[in-house]
Amino acid sequence: MKAGSIKSPYTLVLASNSPRRKEFLNSLGWAYTLRIAEVDESYPEGLKAGAITDYIAVKKASPLRDGLKKNEILLTADTLVWSSDHVLGKPMNTDHARDMLLQMSGQWHEVITSVALTTQDQQTVFHQSTQVKFAELSSSEIDAYVSSGQALDKAGAYGIQDWIGLIGIEQINGSYSNVVGLPTSLLYQTMKSLGYIA
Repeated sequence: MKAGSIKSPYTLVLASNSPRRKEFLNSLGWAYTLRIAEVDESYPEGLKAGAITDYIAVKKASPLRDGLKKNEILLTADTLVWSSDHVLGKPMNTDHARDMLLQMSGQWHEVITSVALTTQDQQTVFHQSTQVKFAELSSSEIDAYVSSGQALDKAGAYGIQDWIGLIGIEQINGSYSNVVGLPTSLLYQTMKSLGYIA
């Protein structure tokens, strides 16, 4: 295998508008096509942590599954932040984002990303969890980040690769790429074990 590229007899179909996921696949040298469907990301009450992201990753695949060709693999994913035994998804507004960051300031939280790999014949779902600790964040630091607008499109109201992550993430246990939104090593190893990579 040539370094910097991934060969597969299958065509990878990415069902995500996330620029971070696109960037990871590009960095892996993984050719893909985009196919997006709007999906209601609600989930049943009682689900927790990875069960939530597993459910939503599968749900995102549902409207696209019937249109898959024989040689296509659909990749859908969902990321959430799990803090104090409840979910922190994408903030509804700037006040909500500020509240999330205040809650996580000085604390550990968990970032979970689930991936569903779907073909005409089968579906494989897996997730990875990473423990992340924020340093104590000042109100001015939180306000500066929230006012940038970067917090509003991310689970937990932050991106580890953003300014707030660079100044505030004190410790991480687990996969960095998982926190960004795609557990690249686990994805690669799973695709390999399923025979999707040549």
